[in-house]
Amino acid sequence: MSRKLIVCWLFLGLCLVPSWGLAGPLAKISLKDGSQIYGEIVEMTEGTMKVKTLFHDGDPLRIKKEGDPLHIKWSEVSGIDTEESMTFVLSNGIILQGKPAMTQPGTLDVKTELLPDPIPVQLASVLAVNPPVKKAVIFIGNFNFGGNVTSGNTDLRNFNFVGELIARSERLRLSMLGRYLYGENDGEVNARNAFGTIKLDFFVRKRFYIYTGALFEQDTFQDLNLRTSFFAGPGYQFIDVGDYASPYLDKMQLHGEIGLGYFNEDFKRAEDMNYFTGRWAVNWHWPVLPWLTLFHQHQGFPSLEKTRDWYVTSQQGMRMNIWENFITTFQVNWRYDNSPAPETKKSDTQYILSLGYAFES
Repeated sequence: MSRKLIVCWLFLGLCLVPSWGLAGPLAKISLKDGSQIYGEIVEMTEGTMKVKTLFHDGDPLRIKKEGDPLHIKWSEVSGIDTEESMTFVLSNGIILQGKPAMTQPGTLDVKTELLPDPIPVQLASVLAVNPPVKKAVIFIGNFNFGGNVTSGNTDLRNFNFVGELIARSERLRLSMLGRYLYGENDGEVNARNAFGTIKLDFFVRKRFYIYTGALFEQDTFQDLNLRTSFFAGPGYQFIDVGDYASPYLDKMQLHGEIGLGYFNEDFKRAEDMNYFTGRWAVNWHWPVLPWLTLFHQHQGFPSLEKTRDWYVTSQQGMRMNIWENFITTFQVNWRYDNSPAPETKKSDTQYILSLGYAFES
């Protein structure tokens, strides 16, 4: 074999090496400093492009661990050339599907199947490349049951149920919460109450939303047939998933609300009460660790007619994963009615330990 033929084979082999470790097609990424990177473009979102490649060295590249894609700042990219069709999301809302080629630094010609001529695209106008497909609606929730039964010298029965469901889309969030507690001692009922809320949020902006909702509550030992409230107002998402880079904080959520509503209490023996109220609410959810979540929710209803009439309800606690999606929850529910029915106390506290199932889809 001649020396020229050997050199040709070696050169060809070196050209093909970068593609051996790549699952997808090869793209050439040109940077503003004049360097070029060959690899498979995974996606570009939030100003960072992920690229799978065998070679990486120096800024603006960043790799966390072996096997992870490179992270390239989109502001450092001057062009892309590839024969693979890609999706480009532009700042004006247009979405293009086509093969990009760099005509000059900062400009791409995107060849689509619908038009005969390429479409020029400024890199500065590109918001995302191959963005991951998001589910239209995400469902998150949990169901918890607890109780005990004792028979013999003591006849005791206690049961409780707590359930929560949140359905979230790009602009809407539906939240439902319900719980029921029943207790019986020697055939005599000593606890029976039910509580439920439903609320719909419409996000006007990424953080700001308006909401409307309702509350329903029954408690035999508060002389309460039914407590209802209908309310509406503005809310703000102070902290959302992904706001923090720390793995201990990245899934934290916090939102607060104010508003107006109508409050009605239907008592069994006492005189019924109804009035217009203000409303405030706080909802905090913090998955500290993959197996541990802390939470706190409360809402208050101050009367707009009589300052002595106001009501607060809350629940707080911790939730722990014990196996796959099965959880155990310890929570404290506290309610305070500043104007209760005669011969009843202003506050009630419930301590609940339960087993349940959490899901997300």
